[in-house]
Amino acid sequence: MSDRCCLYTKVRSMIIKQADVEDAGEILELQKLAYLSEARIYNDYAIPPLLQTLEQIESDFESHIFLKALTDSRVVGSVRARMDQDTCLIGRLVVHPDHQNRGIGTGLMNEIERCFDEARRFELFTGHKSERNIALYRKLGYRVVRSEKISENLSLVYMQKVQQLRDDRT
Repeated sequence: MSDRCCLYTKVRSMIIKQADVEDAGEILELQKLAYLSEARIYNDYAIPPLLQTLEQIESDFESHIFLKALTDSRVVGSVRARMDQDTCLIGRLVVHPDHQNRGIGTGLMNEIERCFDEARRFELFTGHKSERNIALYRKLGYRVVRSEKISENLSLVYMQKVQQLRDDRT
């Protein structure tokens, strides 16, 4: 992980910085609010982001880097990621419904990628009906690499972005 990771970054009127375990409750509350739209799309309110407990998200802080986006000292967005060999696995990008389409998701994605600048690739997944998510990830350079049918109503779309690593041998 880069030593430049997750420094205080200001984008427009939003601040992005690394979250810590004390932020878990607020991030979990935001996650549940944000994933309601996904639950509606699939008519399934038992999706993992809606069922996650405070203890589980606190445990995730041990293995993931969490970023938070703040507006007026309030968490309005979050994303988490961890390394698996040379791949950065990105998960649960969430933006408060009242703050969507303002660049928060893009800012969080750009910052989480910067945090893991040693990664050869970045991977994430989303539901096949989540058109806005897929469009955002494509705009950020991700491409679909595979799909996995989970149920009659849900297939997961796995997306990947390969990073050109700089050659430090000069």
